[in-house]
Amino acid sequence: MARSHHRKKHKEHLRQFRHSHEGASASDTPKTKAAVLFTVIGALLGFAVGYFGSSGSLVWMGAGLVAGAIAGYYLGKNIDRGKY
Repeated sequence: MARSHHRKKHKEHLRQFRHSHEGASASDTPKTKAAVLFTVIGALLGFAVGYFGSSGSLVWMGAGLVAGAIAGYYLGKNIDRGKY
């Protein structure tokens, strides 16, 4: 039969094990960086603005794509640094 004085040591060991693994959770670190996500979203939005603004001119769609990607990249970098 189990003795109660052994159970106290076991509970303390479990408590220490839980505390040592709490800080290393996977939810603390993002899977992707915000800069990558905002670059893609900015490029798509810039492309859409260029398309609707110029009635389908490839030059303006390309310019909107590049401008949106650059703006999204810098916004994502600031979010990664924690400024927003």
